[in-house]
Amino acid sequence: MTEATAKTTLVIPQLIVGLGNPEPKYDQTRHNIGFAALDVLSRSWQIPLVENRKFQGEYGEGIAPTNDKIRLLKPLTYMNRSGQAIQAVTSWYKLPPESVLVVYDDMDLPLGKTRLRLSGSAGGHNGMKSAIAHLGTQNFPRLRIGIGRPKGVSNGDENTVSYVLGKFSVTETKFVAEVLNFVCECVELCLKQGVEKAMNRCNNNGLVYPEPGNIK
Repeated sequence: MTEATAKTTLVIPQLIVGLGNPEPKYDQTRHNIGFAALDVLSRSWQIPLVENRKFQGEYGEGIAPTNDKIRLLKPLTYMNRSGQAIQAVTSWYKLPPESVLVVYDDMDLPLGKTRLRLSGSAGGHNGMKSAIAHLGTQNFPRLRIGIGRPKGVSNGDENTVSYVLGKFSVTETKFVAEVLNFVCECVELCLKQGVEKAMNRCNNNGLVYPEPGNIK
């Protein structure tokens, strides 16, 4: 009975969403690290992402390393309307909110640090505010990727926008590539073991940039 209950409550993602903004000018920016993570998953799992107007994003489906069906989505609605695209997919396939794993950037984490959670608030992130609003709940897993915060920049500061929409330096870009490979590993663990068990590994990674919060 206990084992059956554990299997029932196991959270296994069926849809992986990476948050970001469309248009070439946003490519490789800090705010688009969620998009970058989906690109890595797409290549690793050989699941092409193709623009899908019905889902308002770049979408792909295929077989995950667990041999289960998986869906990938990069909303093209712009960050603050990300939830529209997520809801389009979940409504069409009748997916419960807890089956959606959202990957996105977080200024409050040092560059490279990852945090996997089963639920939580938006924490001031506009993409997550939209996701929560359209899914109608905060109870869905999310994987935050730290992008760091430059010294002297606080929430609401006008420099925040220019920072998150800025691109990584050459050195940071090489480091971020390692981080994204780790993110791919974390997502695969979520599929194999469930999100809760994967949290132990994903929340204790040692991939932290040598000078977090002091990024130029």
